[in-house]
Amino acid sequence: MNLRDQLDSPLFTHFIANYTHPTGPDLLARTEAFFQWQESRRQTGLWPYSRSLEGAPTAECGVRSEGGVARHGVNFGSQDYLSLSTHPAVVEAAHRAIRDYGVHSGGSGMFGGNTTPGLQLEQALGEHLEMPYVALFATGWGAGFGAIAGLVRPEDHVVLDALSHASLQQGATAATQKVSRVPHLSNRAMRRKLQELRANDTANGILVVTEGLFSMDSDIPRIEELQNLCHEFGATLLVDVAHDLGALGPRGTGSLGAQGLLGKVDLVVGSFSKTFSSNGGFVATRSPAVRQFVRVMGGPHIFSNAILPVQAAVALESLRIVRSEEGEVLRTKAMENILALRAAFAEGGVKCLGEPSNVVPVPVGDPKVARVAGKLVFERGVFPNMVEYPAVRIRESRFRMQVMSSHSVEQMKLGAEVVLRAVAEAREFVEAPQQSPLRAARVESGKRVEV
Repeated sequence: MNLRDQLDSPLFTHFIANYTHPTGPDLLARTEAFFQWQESRRQTGLWPYSRSLEGAPTAECGVRSEGGVARHGVNFGSQDYLSLSTHPAVVEAAHRAIRDYGVHSGGSGMFGGNTTPGLQLEQALGEHLEMPYVALFATGWGAGFGAIAGLVRPEDHVVLDALSHASLQQGATAATQKVSRVPHLSNRAMRRKLQELRANDTANGILVVTEGLFSMDSDIPRIEELQNLCHEFGATLLVDVAHDLGALGPRGTGSLGAQGLLGKVDLVVGSFSKTFSSNGGFVATRSPAVRQFVRVMGGPHIFSNAILPVQAAVALESLRIVRSEEGEVLRTKAMENILALRAAFAEGGVKCLGEPSNVVPVPVGDPKVARVAGKLVFERGVFPNMVEYPAVRIRESRFRMQVMSSHSVEQMKLGAEVVLRAVAEAREFVEAPQQSPLRAARVESGKRVEV
């Protein structure tokens, strides 16, 4: 297929959002249109999702596309911010847990699924966050969804930052129809919304939802100001710290620690999948009553098997390292890489979004350019995540490059160089295809990729 001839076809102009509301009486058959569109992207190398690693999520590794194409190169797609998934002490903790507890939790947290590593993890997290009552969930998604669905009732209100994670958004809509979204990071808009809600309803609850670090833009809210607004209007603040806890802040306490707010916000939810080398999530509170209520009323806790003992043991050992001097060394190394990557893009004329964090968003803009560039960087052995609508606005496509402490500065420079060149070539292909040098672009493997 000649991609030049397809620039105005659904291959380039459609998004997942075009297929989210299929119609017709046959629930199964009506998925076919989405599959055909997805398959056309897969077969042309324009589907950058559902890839698989051929080893541990290390800085350099083998990656296989969903279409079966394998490449080896620099990994900017994995969430292992302090590179703890292969840390000897973490691996040994996993071995011990499997030996002592087996590989299964055996039940939900309400029916015998709790294990000693999980209880120890709850206690350690409570100390780290200065919020002594912690409930574990099998996934980070379950923690965010379950905290909101567990606490909020149909008469209550939820006010979310417009860019809040999907687990928080869906938890809110599952709990109540009274859901509002305010412009991203606008505390002024939040004040107006809370003022409006309280002027019309003094009898029901209001939950305000934000994140410690927004992963699509790498930016951080003014959390103390939000908490003060909640106090003023009788609302409750929930902060999702999935991306910042462990990786940023003093002793890995994330944005809460950096802003001097440990133990001072109403609710904290988070995930172990970014820094703590494991699946699972948690809700932390200063109230034993809230902990018990969320455990029983938050569906994912009571109706899912508990976090596995090996997962809890891995997260617990990772937390120990996060809080240690070694953790500080790893965060320093990761930040060195982060700053080097952002500087390399700046030298190439591209300003990365947000603040320095393990998530480095590289703006591309045109989704057609992003799709072609995504194909090229994969062929050239650099593996970031390409993000497009509806995860971001239509003309705000970007690469989300995730930086680990095990990366090197040289890999940062290489990654930026490959991405910058691919975006420039893709833009020329899309905007002036008759002059495109991409007809037979040579990749490092010596093979040629037809676009």
